[in-house]
Amino acid sequence: MTIVARNSVAGLGVSRETFERLEAFVALVKRWNPAINLISKSAVRDIWGRHIIDSAQLFAFCPPSANRWIDIGSGGGFPGLVIAILAKETLPDLRVTLVESDQRKATFLRQAAQSLDLSVTVLGNRVESVPALEGDVISARALAPLGELFHLVDGHVCHDGVALFAKGARYALELDEARKDWRFDVTVHPSISDPAAAILEIRNIYREH
Repeated sequence: MTIVARNSVAGLGVSRETFERLEAFVALVKRWNPAINLISKSAVRDIWGRHIIDSAQLFAFCPPSANRWIDIGSGGGFPGLVIAILAKETLPDLRVTLVESDQRKATFLRQAAQSLDLSVTVLGNRVESVPALEGDVISARALAPLGELFHLVDGHVCHDGVALFAKGARYALELDEARKDWRFDVTVHPSISDPAAAILEIRNIYREH
């Protein structure tokens, strides 16, 4: 079981109110999960380590000047709703948009945001069909291989924006594959939640051909 201090989540200092909102979010996920399978049954037992901390660590790489965070394939709200919870007090002007094509999950995201008093926008569409979102930050977690992610986010990141992708142990192979079709600048950060995984901080994404 992951031990989480009430004043720190993924190395980020959090207020009592923020921690309690994260606890309330965990309770909502557990309540809804049997009906719509937001996360795997095995992950429920370590939801803090597998999902909350794994999502929260992305927030450390959000530029202080960012105005809009786009999360694609938000699923059960990881990382999108976790980001919105962390930003509520520390970056209150950050607008968070969640893109989720599964209508049941999109309904959960809207209900959870309302219950947690979060100002987020939920788009119940595939990201390919959404008009350009111009995000300062765009994130995705456990959604697709890196090359496919670049296709999905193309046109949704502003010219000086950053993409933050949580990747597993095969991230180096994904980087090599993606470089066949794309040019980009990447900084690899070790994952707090999994020593074999990484957070990819990517800028200046362009098609190679």
